[in-house]
Order: sequence, then structure tokens, then C-alpha cells
Amino acid sequence: MSVLVNGSPMMEFRPTRGLRHEDPLAPFLFLIVAKGLVGLVSQALRMNLLKGVKVGKNEVEISMLQFTDNTLFMCEDSYNSVIFVKAILRCYEIASGLKIHFHKSKLASINVERNPLEFYAKSLNCILMRVPFKYLGVVVEGNPRNKQFWESILNNLSDRLSAWKGRFLSLAGRIHLIKSVLNTLPIFYSSFFKALTSVYNKIISIQRSFLWAWGRDKRSIFWVS
Repeated sequence: MSVLVNGSPMMEFRPTRGLRHEDPLAPFLFLIVAKGLVGLVSQALRMNLLKGVKVGKNEVEISMLQFTDNTLFMCEDSYNSVIFVKAILRCYEIASGLKIHFHKSKLASINVERNPLEFYAKSLNCILMRVPFKYLGVVVEGNPRNKQFWESILNNLSDRLSAWKGRFLSLAGRIHLIKSVLNTLPIFYSSFFKALTSVYNKIISIQRSFLWAWGRDKRSIFWVS
């Protein structure tokens, strides 16, 4: 890279240190480098070295999903698929200079026996993950008809809209905080799952308690299942 001084580039130099944590430039650089991983996976699909998972009535083939710094591989149950995924990641390491932490990665399955799954995890040197599990805050293979499924969401709402926080905010501040919290958590989960009527009633109760009961001596709000 080089630095512009009065509009003119100076001598190029090689950086020896990475970006600091939460640097605003980090997501942009990650997207540029992650494009190379997408290209490797696309080439493996064209050569029939890797087969993704077909979903929906139209049988759309999905092999990889990326969200910020999270990457999710999906492939059929075979040892060759596991080996090709590991080969793609190793080639990506060599080409980009990045280090992939296999021991921090996790392997999950649907309708796959335990023995081959343990063998796959050992081959990838990663952690074996059981279902249900959380991905990007959403429970995978959870039962949205069960109240326990929504318990963590309601507890999170209760923590963010605690009664003691309202004592230090004006009415306009409380309304703004309610809109901010309710627009991020419930709508995000409701876009994936259909909530129970009791869950919506509890959300309304938390909202009212924060807005109008903020002056009372109310220490906490409990979710009764």
C-alpha cells in the first residue's frame, strides 16, 4: 500500500501489523478478500467436486452463506465433500495469507449418523455441534411453538427495557428506546418464526411497564412459562 501526500502517492510499503479491533476499514477489506473464497467454491461446484444442498420446490442449490465475518458451508453427507471443503479453505489460506481457525469452527448435521459425523469433525479438526444451536442469534431446529424458545428473547427485552433505566430518561427518550429495541429484536425473530399470542402479550406488557411504570419501585420483570 502507499499513502497519498498532497494528492501524490508515496513509496509503496508492506504492512506488518493488522487492523485494530472494530476498525471501520476491516469489514471492507474482509468483503474484498472473501470474494476469493466465493470464487473457489463456485469453481468447485462447476467441476462437480463439491455438491451443495438443494432446498425449496425449485431445488435451489446452496453451498455457502456469508454474513459479515460468519461463513456457513453446506454440502451433502460424504467424506469427499468434507475433504474438498478443507482443501478449499487451505487454498484460501495460502492465497490470502489469512489464518483459518479450524479449532474454533463448528460442524453440525441434519439426519446424519453420529459415527461418520465424528469422523468428519476429526478430519476438519473442528468442534462437533449439536442441534438445536444458535446462528446469528436465531435458534436452528428450535420449536417456536414452545414458550421456552422465546424465553431468551423476552429476557433480553426485559434487560434492555428495565424499569430502573426509565427513571433516568424523559418520556421522549423512553419512547425512542422502546422503538429502537422493539424494531431490532422482535421484528428480527418474527421474520423467521411465528410467535405465540402469549409472547406478543408479554412484549406489550414489557413495553407498558417501561413506559408508564418507570417511577414505581419495580425491580425486575419475570417471564412465567
